[in-house]
Amino acid sequence: MTVRESTFFGFANPVDPRPEEMQAWAYSPESVPLDAMPGDWDLLISGDVLAPTLFELAMDRQCPARRFAQHCMYIYAADGVRQNATSQRKRRLKKFVERAEEVGDEPMAIWAHNVRTLMSRPETFDYADWIEGGLVRHPRRLGMFRR
Repeated sequence: MTVRESTFFGFANPVDPRPEEMQAWAYSPESVPLDAMPGDWDLLISGDVLAPTLFELAMDRQCPARRFAQHCMYIYAADGVRQNATSQRKRRLKKFVERAEEVGDEPMAIWAHNVRTLMSRPETFDYADWIEGGLVRHPRRLGMFRR
């Protein structure tokens, strides 16, 4: 991955940012700090529209907002393994996991492992870890999954 040069001009709508806005912000996150964003911004943006962008940011070792993007990918994954998740989301999540396993570094390999664990053992879900950022703040591999 390479550092992308982009200028951040702000979000037209912070609760529904466009992928290009998200990417520009991620490379200059100090321009609008997270604490200036709406309270559950991470939950608001961790959906299908921004998932490809967030995944690329999470994979980029040079991205200043990488940990935030990884946090959002944990939220996306937790939502994607629910029984009532769309088949499109489940397929996309599986592709993200496979790509992280193939070319991701250690934090993303841990993410992929944890997602596979959650897929095979949904009872391992812990709100503090998956939604509140515990697995990003304290990276660890959850109990082994069964294929």
